[in-house]
Amino acid sequence: MANVTVSISEELKHKMDSLPDVNWSETVREFLSEKVNRAVLLKKLDKMLENSKLTEEDCLRLGEKVKADMWKKYKEKGW
Repeated sequence: MANVTVSISEELKHKMDSLPDVNWSETVREFLSEKVNRAVLLKKLDKMLENSKLTEEDCLRLGEKVKADMWKKYKEKGW
C-alpha cells in the first residue's frame, strides 16, 4: 500500500487528537476513495454526454419532472 503525506493546521491536528477513537487513516482512505470514484463516474458521464443536444435548462427541467414523478410514486405506495 502506498503512503500519502497530508499537511494540516495545528488547530485541526489538536481537534483530531481530541477524538482518539477515530481511525483517521481509514477515514481519509474512505473519503479519498469516494472522491476518486465520484470523479471517475463524472468523467464517464461527461464522455457519454459529450454529444448531447440538451441544454442545462433542459436537464434541470427533466430532473424536476423525474423528482416529482418519483415523489408521486412513493407517496402512492405510502412510503
